[in-house]
Amino acid sequence: MKSKIIIYIVIVLVLFNSACKKALDLKQQGVYTSENYFRNEVDAVNAVSGIYSLLEEEDYIGHAEATYDVPSDDYWRSGDHGEDEGIENLTYDASNAAIRYPWKWKYETVNRATNCIINIPKITAISAEVKLRSMGEAYFLRAFGYWRLMVIYGDVPIITEDDYTKQVFNVPKSPIEDVRKQIEADLLKAVDLLPESYGAADRGRVSKGTALGLLTKLYMYWEKLPEAITTGQKVISNSHYALAANYQDNFTRANESSTELLFSIQAVQNVVQNDFTVYYIPRPWGGYGFSQPLQGLANEFEANDPRKAATLLSVGDKVDLGDGNGLTTFTADLSATGFAFKKYAVFNTAAAGGGVDHTYAVPLMRSADIYLLVAEALIRTNGAGAGDALINQVRRRASTLLPPVSGAGMTQLIHERRVELAGEGERHQDLMRWDKAKIVDIAAIYNLPISKAPIDQSKTVTFIRPKNYYFPLPQVEIDKSKGILVQNPNF
Repeated sequence: MKSKIIIYIVIVLVLFNSACKKALDLKQQGVYTSENYFRNEVDAVNAVSGIYSLLEEEDYIGHAEATYDVPSDDYWRSGDHGEDEGIENLTYDASNAAIRYPWKWKYETVNRATNCIINIPKITAISAEVKLRSMGEAYFLRAFGYWRLMVIYGDVPIITEDDYTKQVFNVPKSPIEDVRKQIEADLLKAVDLLPESYGAADRGRVSKGTALGLLTKLYMYWEKLPEAITTGQKVISNSHYALAANYQDNFTRANESSTELLFSIQAVQNVVQNDFTVYYIPRPWGGYGFSQPLQGLANEFEANDPRKAATLLSVGDKVDLGDGNGLTTFTADLSATGFAFKKYAVFNTAAAGGGVDHTYAVPLMRSADIYLLVAEALIRTNGAGAGDALINQVRRRASTLLPPVSGAGMTQLIHERRVELAGEGERHQDLMRWDKAKIVDIAAIYNLPISKAPIDQSKTVTFIRPKNYYFPLPQVEIDKSKGILVQNPNF
């Protein structure tokens, strides 16, 4: 059974009679603090759910985190956010809003998770199963917060349990090596505490496979290839995290039951807007039209690869918007590049009212990602051909018409990751870590003009190393720290 994030928003309607009292006349019923809130199992579960709920924030995973992939050769930013242009062209500075927005939400994730880690062990009115699971979820979600901080900014402050207890939050940056060790420690605890899978009532919570998957990614970014192989194999060998039967099944409403979704996010129709999904859909269809695929990405797909049709909307494609008008044609005026991401263009049926489907579970981490990371680690440690079996599993799942690879090296692996994970936020970070390992020349890739034909002019991205390996810390956070936080080099 898959693990994904389901965000439930509880709306409490307080009804007053015609003789309602003024707010100041109401008797206060109680004040919750960390000291008096954690009383029983319900409180523990609700507190952990409160960590998950942050992932729906528009300025966090909902949109802002996805912006960090637009410098890549897969996208044109599109949209009307001026700050995104600075991210795309790598001309940003520390005042850029896209750099500033997600910082607080990542640290709020760390904050809420640490609160649970400190207080849930004190609860006695709770089953052992739920206590262990809740602690595992908190450790994973704290690791995820630090993971996003580390990937984007590099050296960042680590807030320890002791800091939290003393309410000391203005602390210096820790070296990236220490941040990686913190993430590793939390994920190892999560692996020990989390179950392999859940029943229907708890579907959506992070599992052991979710923690193993992120740990595999951490080891790859850390260049600990043997550890990545060992950890990733635990995901690959477990049927609870098997690849979906069909690639496109991961990008339909039916994906709620997919074993492949190790980590995902969704909203609730008519309650919460799923910003992650909406940002990719053309404006006339109810979206914002951001992050439009480039011709180079379309060209990367091989003939007979159905992942292209599952990933991209091309001019002439037909889509049912659920508006009762039958199929609608994707026309050139809907995109400046001639493409949109089909894997996020999911709509309700006419019977359900049509419009954007906000219950679609947006993948944040899939098993296929882990298969290809392990294949990469095998190639880089044992030579060309060592990852063939895993690459071919991913390719066969896509289509039996795709020829199997034989003796595949990094060129084939890089191709496979690009087409398999297109639009899922991996390309820019992949290219940067490969550049650091001297496998690719990211400056040469990015410094070439990237066509946005047929409508707009070219985009050119100038990558400067090592400056652009990490984004600057938000200047507003440095200012608030009064000298405790030090800006990243070159900014």
